[in-house]
Amino acid sequence: MKRALAIADRAALVSLKLLVALNALFFLSFLIVLLLAMGRAHAEAPACAGADLLSALQKEDPATYSRIETEAAATLNGKGLLWKLEKSGEKPSFLFGTMHMTDPRVTTLPPAARKAYDAAGTIIIETTDVLDKQKMMEAMLKEPELMMFTDNTTLSSLLSPEDAAVVNKGLDARGIPPASVSKMKPWLLSAMVALPVCEVARQAGGAPVLDVKLAQDAKANGKPVEGLETAASQLRAMASLPLAFHIKGLVETLKLGDKINDINETMIVLYQRGDTGTFWPLLRSISPDEDDAGYAEFDRTMITGRNKVMADHAARILAKGNAFMAVGAMHLPGPEGLVEDFRKAGYTVTAVD
Repeated sequence: MKRALAIADRAALVSLKLLVALNALFFLSFLIVLLLAMGRAHAEAPACAGADLLSALQKEDPATYSRIETEAAATLNGKGLLWKLEKSGEKPSFLFGTMHMTDPRVTTLPPAARKAYDAAGTIIIETTDVLDKQKMMEAMLKEPELMMFTDNTTLSSLLSPEDAAVVNKGLDARGIPPASVSKMKPWLLSAMVALPVCEVARQAGGAPVLDVKLAQDAKANGKPVEGLETAASQLRAMASLPLAFHIKGLVETLKLGDKINDINETMIVLYQRGDTGTFWPLLRSISPDEDDAGYAEFDRTMITGRNKVMADHAARILAKGNAFMAVGAMHLPGPEGLVEDFRKAGYTVTAVD
């Protein structure tokens, strides 16, 4: 395992988990850009760079790679981004897993998904709040405690001297004065530094993440767009997780530095392959002794719990038929994933190649 650790050390592991977490909240990167990166709106986006960690692991530690592949293959509904939903008396609809990024490899729909999207009468995304920036910010300002410390707490007051040094150095490297974010909740700051600089620049320049692009294109073509949650409900869920969990994620992510580009590339490669069942086996195989309890709580709060909400709210829309439902790909696989939730709701759900 020592060869694998050269590729995926503890900092890389925590950051990979954080990126998986970020892809559970599609509006989050947009919010970060709105808060911290508007000054870069007209700057030229730097080129993205990064190596696929899983490919490197395959070459340097084939035994570990094989275990990951075996576990991923056993993950229920762990392969495929597009699923057909069929129920007697309804026109078929489609469920599609997204990645909340602006990378052209992500925002270009596969042919089958493009066909289903173009033919759909209604488009469904996680939340439509992001389509109205002013409305979303007004909603956020009603609950400022979700994003900022509203008492005497500051970020530095929660950090050991060693961790404070790591955070300050990492923020300085990102061009973020530590004093300017001293009242910001750590999970919000983590979201900023977990995105590659190239991704932040693209979003700040106006490039939409996949989900927003799907919604905007639908509206431009006169199609109704429906949402399943509010941005505030997503924020409440993230803010409900233990503060220590968020502090750890922030510190370890800043330790990673430029390696975040490799993490991002690994996520995109897995997404292109439709290997949604590979994310968690990869993490567990690299470091099985990591904080399983913390991430189990995250999974319950941010993934499986929200799956139930989304499935319930989608029911009335899907009943009309011919819908295209696009949500983060991490919501699809597993026994408590959306694919199984819709089967339990009486749908025949089939993977579409």
